[in-house]
Amino acid sequence: MDAETGAEIFGKDADEIRPIASTTKIYVAMVVRKHGLDLDGWTEITKGDARSARGGARTRLEVGKKFRNRDLLRAMLMASDNRAPTALGRAVGLDVDGLVSAMNKVAKELHLKRTKFTDASGLRGNVSTAREMAVALRAALEDDVLRKIMGEEFAEVISKDRYSKIGYGNTNQPLVAHRYDVIGGKTGYTTAAGYCFITGARFEKREIVMAFLGADGKMTRFGDFNRVASWLDRGAPGSKIVTKRPKRTPPKLDVEAHGRVAAP
Repeated sequence: MDAETGAEIFGKDADEIRPIASTTKIYVAMVVRKHGLDLDGWTEITKGDARSARGGARTRLEVGKKFRNRDLLRAMLMASDNRAPTALGRAVGLDVDGLVSAMNKVAKELHLKRTKFTDASGLRGNVSTAREMAVALRAALEDDVLRKIMGEEFAEVISKDRYSKIGYGNTNQPLVAHRYDVIGGKTGYTTAAGYCFITGARFEKREIVMAFLGADGKMTRFGDFNRVASWLDRGAPGSKIVTKRPKRTPPKLDVEAHGRVAAP
């Protein structure tokens, strides 16, 4: 999808409703920014945050430690730490239910009819489509703070008492690889969702947002990105940029995405 105009360049089963795992977290980021998050303020990680994160990957944010909200955004967006979303929500006065409600409100404001949230981390229940996740990422990248954080390769996060020093590397592998001019994005995985990846990249100064949902392998989503990026780098032969919704059967192109669904 063209990030400036919103015109779709290519879609494959882009309206299929699927679980979206931790790509959910871009919505948390948009919500707390809309609610005036104090980036330099400190928020303590609580047992409630730990409960909300159960079932996810190992966290590095210890209960009882305080971290700057800017760094919690880094932990959440760069490395998908599951204790960060509810902590950030609390930093702007939202409990878990209030945060989820606000996320659904953002989806509604973006006119995303197939996107629904029941959980702040992405571990349980959230669904969307490749097309709607591309639209959402486009909106998130319009925020300069979120764009900068999602584009960072590495960040060191230090607790207020300075006892915890955590190095976070970005899970967006194409960003780190430097093969293409990647702006930033978000990865995600659960058993139900498969391996997901949303990202933005520049091609001849033109920004494109992409969403890949439901890949079977961890590296497949990045391979899909590289295949689509190579095709875009060659001028997207066979495509026709349109502003209207495409037909259910996409045009035959010399690019194949191996995730279940994709929408750049």
